[in-house]
This record gives sequence, structure tokens and C-alpha cells, in this order.
Amino acid sequence: MIPHVPLGQWVSDLIDWLLATVPWLFDAISSVMQVLVDGLTDALVSPPPVVWIVVATVLALLVRGPWLALYTLLAFLLVVSLELWVETMQTLALVLVAAVIAAAIGVPLGILAARHRAVSVAVRPVLDSMQTTPVFVYLIPAVFFFGVGVVPGVVATILFAIPPGVRLTELGIRQVDREVVEAAQAFGARPGQVLREVQLPLALPSIMAGVNQVIMLALSMVVTAGLLGAAGLGAVVVRAVTQLDVASGVEGGLAVVLLAIFLDRLTASFGHPTAVSRLLRARTRRTSSRAATTGAPAPRTEEPAPVEAPASR
Repeated sequence: MIPHVPLGQWVSDLIDWLLATVPWLFDAISSVMQVLVDGLTDALVSPPPVVWIVVATVLALLVRGPWLALYTLLAFLLVVSLELWVETMQTLALVLVAAVIAAAIGVPLGILAARHRAVSVAVRPVLDSMQTTPVFVYLIPAVFFFGVGVVPGVVATILFAIPPGVRLTELGIRQVDREVVEAAQAFGARPGQVLREVQLPLALPSIMAGVNQVIMLALSMVVTAGLLGAAGLGAVVVRAVTQLDVASGVEGGLAVVLLAIFLDRLTASFGHPTAVSRLLRARTRRTSSRAATTGAPAPRTEEPAPVEAPASR
């Protein structure tokens, strides 16, 4: 009674049409991704492990404190003792490339969705479908377009990690106090200035939470990328599963967990209010309260205050 809808055949025809029409586009994307991952991998693997262990420990000490620095030191020393340092750096390179590209797409898209209701309405069902689609479904178009190797793994990771960046960026900007935005507009700030100087600083914790989730989702795709032939800890876990090697599987999974905890704690700390953001928030609150009590903007120092026109002539 119900006719069959050949949706799968339509998608297959679309993929064939794209491969026949714009093969140069996929070749260019593949070349750029390969160069980025290989370059970052060489930069992480070439120095001795002690160099990056010291850098990561010092960074954790400056950003979060001594406890994260101690964890970073012990975790990376354990990775070296497991003889998985090269694989861990390969995984870190893949995650960083995918997370940076996903954040570069997701954060601006979240800003557009927060500022334009039509964009939000159009993007929401797409994000819902992306977040509910099984992970392995992303592998099908990635393999068709880019073959096997590290590139389809990066592409699938980017697509999988974009939604939280969009959602949390939009949520953070929409949650900025409307009175603060109206006070900035009353001072004559243009929309771009309101976005840069008011909304983005106040929404920074939510935006950084979105970036943190982007990185975590990218790291969760490591094993999936290993199925496509990408090097790193994912390849170690996949090889252990196919060979029923429990020891290698435990060691590879433990290295993934150690790296995930380090990246999670490190990126989560960037969303904490710093002295600059606290000062900015206090300044915007004083400005909005002064504008609410006086009913007029405060005079600027670089130019004389405008003279108010009489109420009636």
C-alpha cells in the first residue's frame, strides 16, 4: 500500500555525481588534511619525549595548577613506559587538526544562529540528525570520497564533533543579559562591537565548554579512525581487537583515557573567568547600572558629551 522511497539510491547517485563532477575538490581537501596531520605529527614526534612532557607539564601548571601538572607528568611518563608515545602523538595530531577545524566551523555558525533566528531554525534539525546518527554511518561517505587512511578519519571526526560547538556557542550568546547588551547599544556601540566586546567575553565559558566537547568527541572517534587505516592509538586498539590481544587493547585504551583526561582538564580551565574577564564583567555591570539610574549614557573622555535636546519646543 505504501510505495517504496529509494532514499538510499538517491544518496548513492548524489555521491557518484559529486565524484564525477568535482573530483578536484576532494583531492584538494585530502591533500590539505594530509599535509596538516603529517606536519603536526612530525612536529610532535621528532623531539625527544622529554621535551613535550616538560612543555605539557609547565602548561598544565600555568593554566590549572600543580595537581594537573603532576598528573600530566605521571600520565605521559606512563605512556612512554608503555612504548606508545609515537602512537599517542599521532592521535593527538589527528584530534587537534579535527578539533580546530570543527571549532572553526561550529563557533561562527553558533554566532550566526544566535544573532539570526532563521539560521537557528534551519540549523537545529541538521544538528539533531548529526548528533543522533550512528558513528559508523559517517564512515560510508568518508570512504567513498577520500578512500582509506588518515584523511577519511579526520573528515568523519570533524563532522561528528561540530554540533556541540554550534549549540553551546549559540546558548552562551543567547544567555548574555539583555540589559547589558542594551546598555552597550545605548552608548552607540555597533553590532560588531557589541558582539566582540560584550557578548563574546560574557559567553566565553559556554563557548569554551563547547570547544571542550568538540575535543572530547574528536577523541572518541579515534578508534573509528583506526578502522579506516589511520595511525595512532585507534590502530593499536583495532589491531588488538582483531587479534584478540587483551594486553595491547588494555594499554591502548589506557593511553586514550590518559590523553582524554589531560585534554579535558586543560581545555576546561580556559573557560574559567580570568582577571580580565572579571574586570570586563564588573565594568559592564557598573555601566549598565549607571545607565539605568541616570537614564543617559556617561560622557566619553575622548569627546565631549552630547547636549540633550529640550523635551518640547
